[in-house]
Order: sequence, then structure tokens, then C-alpha cells
Amino acid sequence: MKRQLQTLMGVLALGVAAALPIACAEEPTAAAQAQTPAQSPDQVVAEVAGKRITLKDVDAKWEEFDAAERARIVQAMYQNRRNMIDQIVGDTLIENAAKAAGQSAEAFLEQDGARRLPAVSETEITQFYEQNKDRAQGRTLDQLRGEIKPYLEARRRAQARAMLVEDLKAKNGGAVKVMLEPPRYTVPTSASDPVRGSASAPVTIVEFSDFQCPFCARVNPTLDRVRQTYGDRVKIVFKDYPLPNHPQAPKAAEAARCAAEQSKFWEMHDAMFANQRALEVPSLKQTARAIGLNGAAFDQCLDSNKYQATVRSGSELGDQMGVNSTPTLYVNGRIILGAMPFDNFKQVIDEELAKK
Repeated sequence: MKRQLQTLMGVLALGVAAALPIACAEEPTAAAQAQTPAQSPDQVVAEVAGKRITLKDVDAKWEEFDAAERARIVQAMYQNRRNMIDQIVGDTLIENAAKAAGQSAEAFLEQDGARRLPAVSETEITQFYEQNKDRAQGRTLDQLRGEIKPYLEARRRAQARAMLVEDLKAKNGGAVKVMLEPPRYTVPTSASDPVRGSASAPVTIVEFSDFQCPFCARVNPTLDRVRQTYGDRVKIVFKDYPLPNHPQAPKAAEAARCAAEQSKFWEMHDAMFANQRALEVPSLKQTARAIGLNGAAFDQCLDSNKYQATVRSGSELGDQMGVNSTPTLYVNGRIILGAMPFDNFKQVIDEELAKK
């Protein structure tokens, strides 16, 4: 049953979607200069001919050999540890709340879940089937109902549990503390980088992006929501990283830089992400005029390849850090890979603000 359901659901299972990066490149990874949490870089891990080899030496060689793979593994280790911390924290809070209520944890969870969310309806089962019909391999709703309903019920229980845990965290205030340090990466920025938000914002999001990447377009509304939610507490720094399999991306990146000469980088940025089918040079020139740019000045800038080297430098920086997918974002140096939902950003941003 599990194998059949996996075929039907693909990447829809809870937890998997939140843990896996979603990006334009085949293998989303990123960054450099991270230290594995809870291990000293000065730890001696080997000796040869009287020379001591430290963990720092090993990591530096690994960084040189394959920065992207190292970053992927370090991030995966942190994320799995953090997921398990969250699980243990949730279990403990639920057990304590159940004990105070004179119930077992299982009974407490079941009762709370029934109160929070209604039972799965036939309408929801049908709707889920229709939404995923292309993955059903020709099987009918009647054939799959017995698999869909338990899946939706399990997903609902997970949702209800998550809601309960958040309520218990809020109720317990400072009783929950997470001391596990995430891997952080130093991302160089310059005065020429486009920035949205206050220069004094305590949280900086650096985004490596590609104007032809559909996942970069997908994360754009999420970042807008971040700005609306956090205001001057967050600023966003844009870095060009046009992927080699996106032929229109480099010129689109140049177009945004040309628009910046007329103080409309972000207007051009938003317009190109809103219509990624209009990234050929003639279309870029039409877009420039549509957002109110001086057409002649924009055309001259774009045709001259004035910002070709600037765009290339963004890619070179990303390459040095091990970036090979878009969007790759760093929230105060902490990686978020792919078009993750708002809640992923919110968790990291809230944790960073709590440290200020």
C-alpha cells in the first residue's frame, strides 16, 4: 500500500516537502565556510609523519575539493538533528499537558485533534483524487479510496499535532530553548548589490537568483510576504546567478541592472518574474518602457553589454561558495534552498530576531 500511495502522492507527503529543496538546478546545494555544529575545528583527527591534521584542515580540503557537496551534507545533518529536536520537544510538551489533564498522551492527542480539525470527508477524498489523477496510473477513485483516506487522516493528525505543539510552546513561554547552532555562511556583499529594506535591518536575506528560473519566480511572492510581515527588520540583497541551462537569464540580469540606472531595479525585477515568457531582448525593451523607463537610455545600456561583467561576477561568487541551484538564499548566513513556503522563512527569521 505504501509503495502505491507514494506513486500517487509523489512529493506531497508531509515533512518531505519541507525537508527537500525545490530549485531549478538538478541538485540544489550551496555555500561555504561552515563548521559542523558541536565539533571543534581544532580537534586532531589524524597524524602523518609527525604532522597533526585537524578537523579544520580536513574541512578546508573538502571545501576546496567540493564545496557544494560539503554544504549539502552539513546542512542535511543540521536539519535532521533540528527535526529530531523539534520532535522530542513536541513529545515532551504533549506528555506534560496530557499528564496535567489526567490522560495518556495518545488519548490527549486524539481528543485535541478531533476538536481542532473535522474528520476527512468524502468531498476531500474526491478532490484529492482529482488533483492527483495523473499519478493514479489508470486506477479509479473506488480503487484508491482505501489508500487516500488513511493518507489524508494521517496528514490531518500531523497538522493537528503541529498546531497543538505551537500552542503549548506559546503557553510555556521560555520553557523551550533550542541551543543547537545552525551552519552559517559568510556571503560577501557590495555597495552595487540591489537591496530592499532598511540598511540597519537585523536580518539580512541574500538571494542568489535567476530571472528565467520558475522556482525563483515562485519564491518572489513569499519574499514579498516576508517584507510585509517584518518591515524594517528584514532587508533583501539580490545576487545574480543565471544558470547555464537558461539562455535568456544573463541578458535579463543585465536588463535589471540597466533599470537600476534609472532607480527601477526592483520594478524590472518584479516585471520579469511576473512574465518569464518575455525575456528576449525585444521583450525586455518593451517591459522597460511599460514600467516607465527612458527607452533610449535603457536600450543603449542593454545593447552595450555594460553589465555583463557584473552579472558574471555574481555567478563566480556563487560558484566559489558552492551554489549550483536557484533560488539559494541565506538568512543571516543560514541556508534556505529552493522555493520554500513562508513558514520556513518565518521560523528562521523569528529565531534570528530572538537573538537580537
